[in-house]
Amino acid sequence: MSTILEQLHAISDPANAAFVSKLLPDTPQEQILGCRTPQLRALAKSLDLKNAEVCDFLHTLPHGYFDENQLHAFLIARIRPFEDCLGAVEAFLPYVDNWATCDQLSPAVFRREAEQLLPAISRWLRSTHPYTVRFGIGMLMQHFLDARFQPEYAEQVAAIRSDMYYINMEIAWYFATALAKQPETILPYLTERRLPEWVHRKTIQKAIESRRIPEETKELLRTLRK
Repeated sequence: MSTILEQLHAISDPANAAFVSKLLPDTPQEQILGCRTPQLRALAKSLDLKNAEVCDFLHTLPHGYFDENQLHAFLIARIRPFEDCLGAVEAFLPYVDNWATCDQLSPAVFRREAEQLLPAISRWLRSTHPYTVRFGIGMLMQHFLDARFQPEYAEQVAAIRSDMYYINMEIAWYFATALAKQPETILPYLTERRLPEWVHRKTIQKAIESRRIPEETKELLRTLRK
């Protein structure tokens, strides 16, 4: 039977690797095999989480290839017991070194038991590791903007101060998305300029581009860009 790394090499795609490399400027191109996401998801689905090699793979960090990290994220997403999944996420997050793997990490059990995530999210938002912070914001955006929304979650995100592009971009995405779902709570963050200037302007840009924001709100946002 082929090893996991051999299976990754078997589905590698040099042309796609060159494309992905342009999206991940901080990742050396030689660390990108170019495996396509549907194939990685299929491989993750085919692997037995109880298999010794899979267990070793999940416990041997860091990986050498971006594609290994992607596969790792998809394997974690299949872990069903909440505590086991959370433990696997916590062990993996310090080694996440790019926005793509960060954003692909979306365990199914977190959707069903999101309330249990809140203590971990608070820790993640205070982390010194940028992609852990981005992941925490992403979890609030995915699971806590609808029925579970509370104003203090937006306050936690607004309080983040960072020079990291990928954190600030995620904050902007959070507030643009939240504006569509919780407009009465979120609009004052823009009208009262509660966000850092770059985040303020990027949030407005993303909101204006959104099809979920009413045109009258977009007109107001245009007056707030300067």
